[in-house]
Amino acid sequence: MKEFGLIYPMSAMVILTFVVLVALFRSRLESVSSGKVSASHFKIYEGEAEPASSIKLSRHFANIFEAPTLFYVACLAAMVTGQYATALQLLAWMYVVLRSAHAYIHTGSNRLKPRISVYFSSWIVLLLMWAYLTIGVAVAN
Repeated sequence: MKEFGLIYPMSAMVILTFVVLVALFRSRLESVSSGKVSASHFKIYEGEAEPASSIKLSRHFANIFEAPTLFYVACLAAMVTGQYATALQLLAWMYVVLRSAHAYIHTGSNRLKPRISVYFSSWIVLLLMWAYLTIGVAVAN
């Protein structure tokens, strides 16, 4: 059922989000168990400084709820409007791959040049998805 093909890249993004959440949780547990920060810090996130590794994961977890929201909406809109052609599905998978690469770089080495390149590439793919969707709907009406 081709009309539901976009559910798979959407599911992959959900899995990526969950992986980042688990990494964040483990990082915070390690920070508390090693004494780098007290558990009470996480009640209101004030007081002592959270370790950089935990901050990096926290920032990425927040980031994964920003632009990807437009990805989810584009996929749902495509399914509702019948604009689920193979090209759009390929763009959706490209987006997932780029966001996965961004997560790997951002939560790993955090080298800015490749991180920025991958991040903006994912935005270009997202804009192409929206352009494809918008043109498809306009032509269909």
